[in-house]
Amino acid sequence: MTRTPGRRTGASRSSISTEEVMMRAATCTLAVLLLAGCATTPEEDPVQTRLDDLDARVGRIDRIVSNNSLVQLSAQLEAQQRELRELRGRIEELQNDNAKLRQEQRNLYADLERRLTELRSTQAVAPSASAGNPADEQALYDRALEALRNRDYAAAVDGLRRLAAAYPDGALADNTQYWLGEAYYVTREYDHAAAAFQRVLENWPSSRKAPDALLKLAYTQIEQGKRDVGRANLQQVVDRYPGTDAARLASERLARMPR
Repeated sequence: MTRTPGRRTGASRSSISTEEVMMRAATCTLAVLLLAGCATTPEEDPVQTRLDDLDARVGRIDRIVSNNSLVQLSAQLEAQQRELRELRGRIEELQNDNAKLRQEQRNLYADLERRLTELRSTQAVAPSASAGNPADEQALYDRALEALRNRDYAAAVDGLRRLAAAYPDGALADNTQYWLGEAYYVTREYDHAAAAFQRVLENWPSSRKAPDALLKLAYTQIEQGKRDVGRANLQQVVDRYPGTDAARLASERLARMPR
């Protein structure tokens, strides 16, 4: 009776061992499956893949926007640089024009002073009043020229106009009209200056002031923008009055004028 139970015990141990093996195998299989599921890479995850794709697209859009911004910024900088170059060029032109204008103004004053000096020398030799040249006309004339010498142009214009009105046919009428034109010219009243110089040429064509009047008429016309007419009158001075100071000045001005 003792042996029979012993055999049952051995069979039971064999059956338990088999079950344990099967359980352990199942456990290992499950563990492997779980590990395989946990080992799935982010790239294999559809959600993660979608997120990565969106990130890549956003990155490309950022680069495109950045590139476009750089292109626009570059274009704006180029436009500003071009505008700056144009402004600098314009400033240089204005500076050159201003320098030329100042030089012409200095030349104008120098020429006016020279003529007035010559006039003083002539008056020092000649008597202040001669036949046909009343003392009051001479006095008004001298007073007006003195104002012109002192660059009191308003007083000079007023005095010369009064003199021209009081003595339209006086001995100094041609000189009066000429200096009236000079006073208007130096104050840039070109229409009045042209009219005064024109009256000298029309009313006293043989006057000693005729060459200078034609020269200054040409200068005035150039200042008025009538360059072709002014150029033609400069050439007239050269042709009609050779050897005079007026002809020399006309030649110099013609040489400076653009073709």
